[in-house]
Amino acid sequence: MQPTNVNDPAYFHRVVDCQWACPSHTPVPEYIRLIAQGRYDQAYMVNWVSNVFPGILGRTCDRPCEPACRRGRVEDKNLERPEPVAICRLKRVAADHKSGDVRAMMPVPPPRSQRNGRKVACVGAGPASLTVARDLATQGYAVTVFDAEKKAGGFMRTQVPRFRLPEEVIDEEVDWIFRLGVDFRAGERIDSMKVLLAEDWDAVFVGSGAPRGRDLQLTGRAEAAAQIRIGIDWLASVYFGHVKQVGKRVIVLGGGNTAMDCCRSARRLGADDVKVVVRSTYEDMKASPWEKEDAEHEGIPIFACHSPKAFLHEGDRLVGMSFELVKSVYDDKGRRTLVPTGEPDVVFECDEVLVAVGQENAFPWIERDAGIEFDPKGMPVLDAVTLQASLPRVFFGGDAAFGPKNIITAVAQGHEAAVSIDRFCHGESLRRRPPPHVNLVSQKMGIHEWSYDNAPTEDARFKVPWADKKKTLASMKIEVELGFDLETAFKEAERCLNCDVQTVFTDKLCIECDACVDICPMDCITFTANGDEDDLRGRLKAPAANREQALYVSGALKTTRVMVKDEDVCLHCGLCAERCPTGAWDMQKFTFITAKAGPASRDRSPAPKPQGVPA
Repeated sequence: MQPTNVNDPAYFHRVVDCQWACPSHTPVPEYIRLIAQGRYDQAYMVNWVSNVFPGILGRTCDRPCEPACRRGRVEDKNLERPEPVAICRLKRVAADHKSGDVRAMMPVPPPRSQRNGRKVACVGAGPASLTVARDLATQGYAVTVFDAEKKAGGFMRTQVPRFRLPEEVIDEEVDWIFRLGVDFRAGERIDSMKVLLAEDWDAVFVGSGAPRGRDLQLTGRAEAAAQIRIGIDWLASVYFGHVKQVGKRVIVLGGGNTAMDCCRSARRLGADDVKVVVRSTYEDMKASPWEKEDAEHEGIPIFACHSPKAFLHEGDRLVGMSFELVKSVYDDKGRRTLVPTGEPDVVFECDEVLVAVGQENAFPWIERDAGIEFDPKGMPVLDAVTLQASLPRVFFGGDAAFGPKNIITAVAQGHEAAVSIDRFCHGESLRRRPPPHVNLVSQKMGIHEWSYDNAPTEDARFKVPWADKKKTLASMKIEVELGFDLETAFKEAERCLNCDVQTVFTDKLCIECDACVDICPMDCITFTANGDEDDLRGRLKAPAANREQALYVSGALKTTRVMVKDEDVCLHCGLCAERCPTGAWDMQKFTFITAKAGPASRDRSPAPKPQGVPA
């Protein structure tokens, strides 16, 4: 194998598994260290720069970072359930325990007299639009956000129940953005893209979400329509106070997070018997594992492998549903087919059904002759990198771009769209993306001292406490999760392995004494003859099975051997660097910050304004 190119920013970025997995590439180990140091304001701001909504995401994020966490791979296998660091809940710690001084750390927008003269319209006040607004407002853009509702937040506000996400948390984090001088046109629905484009906007961003829930057209659907609701519409009706009670026996169809919010809300609105029924297996449900656990903790059973067959009714009154029992069969490409088991159909009695089987995009307000191309499925044709539509000054992001995903993905797309809009307004190539800010700094403070706590703790993951179930089930507004107290937060933060503090090897300093090999607790360092990757992976002191993470391979040493380190299971404990007599190993903190809209993300040389952009 060729020596590893550690000058490639992607190499060490990939080693920081949690940051790599986060769509907005939040510097997770950095803010966790700050929490362990009691520096909650700074931890909040590290998050705010990357993901915009630390308090919201600390409660509702889909947590793609946690399955990637190295802790879950190197944890003591004797534990019943090796688990990653509670990254998401530590984010909430930063939000809950920051002081009022964080206001002084927020950016100050340029005065109106010093704005750059560019005007941007954002359609919808969800996470993608608000991210675009924040990034551009700090750079002197006049940003206007339009939304049909009176308060901003989009689906974060109207579809996530208050027992998961308190209203005041949304208000605070939305307000940080509007304090930057963003103009919010509350209660103004955009009904025509052509009318909007006729105004003098330099760019238009569409972040209107995926507002339409999928329906199920089964036998009996029309007859029992009065007792069948679409999940996302029903949740919004609950939020606005239009729905204050529900039938005593409720069936929720679907296996995603919306279904979990529906069933838990139904329990709080008076349903005695709530069932979640899903076609897939329990393991294949789209809902996050913790969402399923929360529902089950509240006494809601989940019936898997039940395919809806018919709505049962007596006249126009819903009385139940019938289901066909199925099993999942997978082909050699992992594609699933539902196959009937041949067992008798199952009938569940009910008074009301909430349909939460998915969401769809709807763009009735975008005229098909407005110059924006759509694909056969009704989705905008976009450049996947720049998020630019076929009409150059129109951009999409969030669920409106590629269909329903989650808040953190919407934020990441908002950042990218803001960069694209900024470059577009300066006449620069959108495909030429700005590089991230990257740095490596030694953490050496003495001969064997480091500027971070490098002793891995053996603690198992700490559980977030819940409020009393009797109280929470009696109210839509009592938050279920209480969050970590500061003592527990410190202990959980200490479980982080500091994966951004990299083990950097300088081959010309190595004397091949093998001291690092002897002391490594994970047997992840090997000195051996070079070979191809498959050969090397099998010859290491501990074979490297995870091909998704690269091997760290040095140049040829004096004996012609090479040093090979398996990055997959390294604890970043620094023992190799402490033992090395020549300093060939060093612990260096890796900083990776994605480029945001602004001068740093643009080309150095000025360029003319693109044609077709209003002055």
